[in-house]
Amino acid sequence: MTVSIVLQFLVVLAAIWMGARSSGIGLGLWGAVGLMVLVGAFGLTPTSPPIDVMLIILAVIMAASVMEAAGGIDFLVGIAERIIRANPKYVTIVAPLTTWTFTFLAGTGHIVYPLLPVIYETAHRSGIRPERPMAVATIASQQAITASPVAAATAAMIGMFAEKGMTGWGLREILMICVPATLVGVIAAAIVSMFIGKDLKDDKVYQARLAAGEIPAPQSAAGRPALKPTAKLAAFVFLSGVALVVLFGFFPALRQLPGAKSPLSMPIVIEIIMMSIAAIMLLLTQVAVDDVPKTATLRAGVVAVIGIFGLAWLGDSFISANKDLIVPAIGEWAKVAPWTFAFGLFLASVLLYSQAATTRALMPLGVVLGIPPQFLIGMFPAVNGYFFIPTYGSLIAAINFDLSGTTKIGRYVLNHSFMIPGLVATAVSVATGLLIARMIF
Repeated sequence: MTVSIVLQFLVVLAAIWMGARSSGIGLGLWGAVGLMVLVGAFGLTPTSPPIDVMLIILAVIMAASVMEAAGGIDFLVGIAERIIRANPKYVTIVAPLTTWTFTFLAGTGHIVYPLLPVIYETAHRSGIRPERPMAVATIASQQAITASPVAAATAAMIGMFAEKGMTGWGLREILMICVPATLVGVIAAAIVSMFIGKDLKDDKVYQARLAAGEIPAPQSAAGRPALKPTAKLAAFVFLSGVALVVLFGFFPALRQLPGAKSPLSMPIVIEIIMMSIAAIMLLLTQVAVDDVPKTATLRAGVVAVIGIFGLAWLGDSFISANKDLIVPAIGEWAKVAPWTFAFGLFLASVLLYSQAATTRALMPLGVVLGIPPQFLIGMFPAVNGYFFIPTYGSLIAAINFDLSGTTKIGRYVLNHSFMIPGLVATAVSVATGLLIARMIF
């Protein structure tokens, strides 16, 4: 039996490895291949696919995609740009707080892409090493995912609690712990980042490249294209939907239907609200329906859904089929020191490249191990580990947008610009989250 589990685990790892090589939808598709092998070769009975999680993500992505098509994301980016440019000397602190805030509101870290050149120019013109704000701002946009009420990872967490019948745990508790925890983590990483590397005036490599004309001189702020007339309206309608989700999450009495024994579950509430918000935006902005499927947000959302469909289903099925041996093997360790489960979450996220897929695949194991739900929430930011190997899109974008060459992948690959701020932000966020969980629950 032990040999069988080892072989099954190797199949899971092989599927993840193949998916990581393919990236994008390949993650989910290879997860399905791994599940097929487990079912066909080992007789494993698959669990039910994570339908609720996928539906929540689709509902939120639909609303965000309509907002993008109507110009709402451009409107939000414009606000963020003004905030960053208004505080050039403190860009290493202001930039990550800005990217955290806008990712928190939009539910997607992709909003960081148009801000990266702004952060670079602001730092470069001020003589600040661009690596400092560029790297930590990118990390901050990832940390905010585990605090956002409309992010795919949060949807996965809410869906997991709902599936396990843990009705006392949901969005309210996640926000109470993860919002302050990730903010503290981002601020700590920003402070540490202020001391990373040499100042530009003292960096001989930078000065030599600048003198040789290899680095473009700092430029003045370039004007952005005019916003669509519907941009502001779309952004406000979307944010009103986010506010409603938070409101219903914090006050379950608002979800109580007459004669019902318990409030409506948050997955259903999120699905209803965000789909309705998408329809209202379509009505008010008159955006072309055919433009919505062409948005980057919708494409990213579909990739996330496919990844969760395949990988989370694979992980769920493997753990469920072998829980009688897996749980006792590590259960005592987790009971003595529950925080060690965070290392498993972090390592899984390094492999899966998705906070949502990691949450859906690993968090149910934490429940089975008997880790209290408040501590699982406290460890939630540990799923932000995909900066560890610098191949994710936003990391590569930050490297390419930094024309000074200070944001880079080191000679030994892992000694890259994102490693220190990423480790600091994640470690401090988890430690703070566990502390808050212990104090208020």
